[in-house]
Amino acid sequence: MSDEKLMSLVKKGKLDALSDLFDRYHVKLYNFFLRLTHDASLSEDLVQNVFERIIKYRESYRGDASFKAWMYQIARNVRTDHYRLNRIKIDDAVKPGQLNLTSGTHHEEMEKMERSKELEQAIMKLKPEYREVLLLGWFEKMSYAEVGEIMGLSVSNVKVRIHRAIKQLRRQYNKTSCI
Repeated sequence: MSDEKLMSLVKKGKLDALSDLFDRYHVKLYNFFLRLTHDASLSEDLVQNVFERIIKYRESYRGDASFKAWMYQIARNVRTDHYRLNRIKIDDAVKPGQLNLTSGTHHEEMEKMERSKELEQAIMKLKPEYREVLLLGWFEKMSYAEVGEIMGLSVSNVKVRIHRAIKQLRRQYNKTSCI
């Protein structure tokens, strides 16, 4: 059953349909939050908050819209609200060196880990809006239209941000790899 059909059931009060959506998305949301917060415990809490808000605001879901985009918009709001309530700047919460972007031989694995660390450091130096657009587009494998819907941007603005992010990322990556 599609996400949208499951969410329509949830909207009608059949909350057991939410368990299928949870099964489909809790790991993806956790990884999204982990890449943004670098805090496993906080990421787990934020995922729970997303699903609590889905229940709370289920009446606001429009059946003609993508469930995934609607859910990630809730996720962005949950994260922003967490930092606002705790008076933490999002940039201050980023701690480079805690992401594991790798997935051979021992030597090859060490090289991958080093390149991954350099890339991670470069990503962490990006402006938050560029970092987020890359995480949604690259790591969450969303289309430009989905990213735009989530972030409240046009597709052309998403393309511009991704282009600028990649440009800055190349610049940052080259700086860190030269060290």
